[in-house]
Amino acid sequence: MKTRELGNSGLSVSELGLGCMSLPTDRNEVDNVVAAALDAGITFFDTADLYDSGANEEVMGHAIRNRRDDIVLATKVGNKMNPDGKTWHWDASKEHIMEGVKASLMRLGTDYIDLYQLHGGTMEDNIDEVIEAFERLKDEGIIRQYGISSIRPNVIQRFLNESNAVSIMMQYNMLDRRPEEWFKMIADQNASVIARGTLAKGLLTAESEKRVGQTDSFVEYEQPALSEVVHNLTENTTNLHAAAIQFCLRNETVASTLVGSRTTDQLMDSILAYETPVSSETLDSLIKFLDLHNYGQHRI
Repeated sequence: MKTRELGNSGLSVSELGLGCMSLPTDRNEVDNVVAAALDAGITFFDTADLYDSGANEEVMGHAIRNRRDDIVLATKVGNKMNPDGKTWHWDASKEHIMEGVKASLMRLGTDYIDLYQLHGGTMEDNIDEVIEAFERLKDEGIIRQYGISSIRPNVIQRFLNESNAVSIMMQYNMLDRRPEEWFKMIADQNASVIARGTLAKGLLTAESEKRVGQTDSFVEYEQPALSEVVHNLTENTTNLHAAAIQFCLRNETVASTLVGSRTTDQLMDSILAYETPVSSETLDSLIKFLDLHNYGQHRI
């Protein structure tokens, strides 16, 4: 498993990362998935305090309890749970960030977080307060680096311009190329992209034909255009799963591309796909079928 540096942070992450949101809540099952990931060389694990109302962080904490020094652990803050435990609201205040990190540390069973991310963001946020909170946590050694998970170009640009953020997490895959417009801006700020949604909800796997028949639309693609593009991709490569992963990694601005797995078998499918060579010629031929959409809102 190859690694790449997050911006110029000194943090090296595996090219393939585990997005933990889809993990089950059973500790034994999660232990098995995480162990398989580590055995394959995956060192980057991304969770959030919002996932399963904090239970996701808890099972991850249990799974990494004896391997903490072997991994780069990322989590997120900004979505505050309501008293009902089921709904949440946006809170990017310094107070919530400082309290949220304490709760995450407890659930994760660790005394530091490698990458702490703002889980969203709006232009109405008090950005100075947000950055002050992250910088204080960094100075105190509670977090090593920080970033933002957002698809809003205006929010991303402001955050990069005014902070020392090292990463931007955003959905990026063959069917959602909108982030490419902003890759240079991100790279020029010495930050990296962490790609999520690598497999487009299964549309870019061996189950593509089945999944597309159950999907009305994906981002800017609507039926029947969605079926057509998925069919073209399937017909022009022997392993769409592998091509989808290598597509995300073909640009050096992307430090890691995340895959989600509920089971060890699902994870192994992605690991084998990552290890399957895909030529640049094959990727070039597939890109010809892909539209290059732009974000219609929140533009710079």
